[in-house]
Amino acid sequence: MIQTRTAHLPHGIHLECHVAGAAGRPVLVFVHGFPEAAFVWDDLLRHFAQPEHGGYRCVAPNLRGYAGSSAPAEVSAYRAKHLVQDLKALIDQVTADSPTPGQAAAVVAHDWGGAVTWGLAAQHPEAMRQLAILNAPHAGLFARELQNNPLQQAASAYMNFLVRPDAEALLAENDFARLWPFFTQMGDGAPWLTEALRERYRAVWRQGLTGPLNYYRASPLRPATAHDAGASGVQLPPALLRVSVPTLVLWGLGDHALLPSLLDGLEAHVPRLRVERLPDASHWLVHEQPARVQALLGDFLAG
Repeated sequence: MIQTRTAHLPHGIHLECHVAGAAGRPVLVFVHGFPEAAFVWDDLLRHFAQPEHGGYRCVAPNLRGYAGSSAPAEVSAYRAKHLVQDLKALIDQVTADSPTPGQAAAVVAHDWGGAVTWGLAAQHPEAMRQLAILNAPHAGLFARELQNNPLQQAASAYMNFLVRPDAEALLAENDFARLWPFFTQMGDGAPWLTEALRERYRAVWRQGLTGPLNYYRASPLRPATAHDAGASGVQLPPALLRVSVPTLVLWGLGDHALLPSLLDGLEAHVPRLRVERLPDASHWLVHEQPARVQALLGDFLAG
């Protein structure tokens, strides 16, 4: 059973969370990306909350700016340091009655959720025992590819649309006509995107798109243009890049926006690394291959 709870964090932000599983158990935290929300993890929450699959306390927040969570107006409120602070404070709160206060058994994250969680793992490795990333680039490799790889620059060109001041209005037009292709123009055309599921997305998007778009506006990691330096001048300190916790990366190779070259050299930053490449999946691997993702995560957690 999925419950909805609100986590009120010490720094004044509240995060609406989907929760499953018994209190007092080891905690799994699931972190969504754009343009999704906590509900996309519901099946995995139910699965891993079951005693035969670990009996975890499973928590999936709506990130800052999404759905029922706090949505500060300022673009600067969506810089990485604030997003990492949210996740660290959330983990501290939801693990307080677990066997390891202050430490999740694992954090599982996709897309923008993965980008934030890479930073959390680098800066606060004590906050998690294990890390699982699904199609979300490590910042060091994303900066490298945006600076040097024309193919990734072209694949990420959509980001320069999302930072436009009128992006919210354009995306909302005609029943979100510009948002659905994020799903339907990748992989197998998204047969999983049923009308019932579309309505769940609409319910999130109707609550506001400015917060989600501010993630792109606040980050310099986008292709350079004549009017925006983007990633061209970004230099990230090594201390923000090294991830020491055991890490599983699941990568759908049919991702048109995040190319497989983003995996090249990852082990230099993440020495305790296992990579599983899914040739028949795209960016939306959680929806396309739910059983495979579930099995790989279960094997990793058990290990």
